[in-house]
Amino acid sequence: MAADSPSPDDPRLDDDHVRTLDDGQVTLVGVVHDHPASRYRVHEIVSRRAPDVLALETPPLALPLFRQYAADDRDVPAFGGEISAAISAAEEARVVGIDGIDGRFVRTLAANLRQERASLSTVRSLVSGITSVLRHATVCRLAATVCDLTGLRLEVDEPVDHDCSLRDAPAVQADDERSQLTQSLTLLRVADPPEPVKLRDETREECMAERLTALREEGDVVAVVGRGHLDPLADLLTQ
Repeated sequence: MAADSPSPDDPRLDDDHVRTLDDGQVTLVGVVHDHPASRYRVHEIVSRRAPDVLALETPPLALPLFRQYAADDRDVPAFGGEISAAISAAEEARVVGIDGIDGRFVRTLAANLRQERASLSTVRSLVSGITSVLRHATVCRLAATVCDLTGLRLEVDEPVDHDCSLRDAPAVQADDERSQLTQSLTLLRVADPPEPVKLRDETREECMAERLTALREEGDVVAVVGRGHLDPLADLLTQ
């Protein structure tokens, strides 16, 4: 449970983490994975916007597990980070995962590899990373199946350890989140990401943007994505 009542000037709801496109039809909400400020932010924004579609940066295969986490009686669920926090506030929205490994992703990745003339080592690294993502999504689906059959709720991932919690004051949470973002941006300025990571992220962003473009035909969309994807996705969606 959050430490305070919702307030329009809550620092965790800073507009810097939000991009609104198409006259409000698409809202992108940036998050720091598992951070309490991010969990609060997505829960509040989804609840207030009441979108027709909730789009999440997660593979569709993993969604059933996060739905189970979202069934927690607390306002902001204890498990599942920002994904379950968003789902718990979605009410009537259609919930979809937009970060899957499917035919579109494979075709886009292949085109990007050809364009960049990627080395064999880059291709191998990408294949290894994609295999790991698929394996993790499958484990999530299996954990959801076990819960359906036995009622036993399994936690697949260890939560990321942050220096604050939802029990701390909103300003404390917001400051800690901002500090982490600043550190991440500083690291990116010092060193570019490895080529496999760069290619994979660019491909993911292209595919997520295509999916969001299709989803906005269904009505208002709120998309929850990693903070690093926020501006690239906004740019792709406004091209």
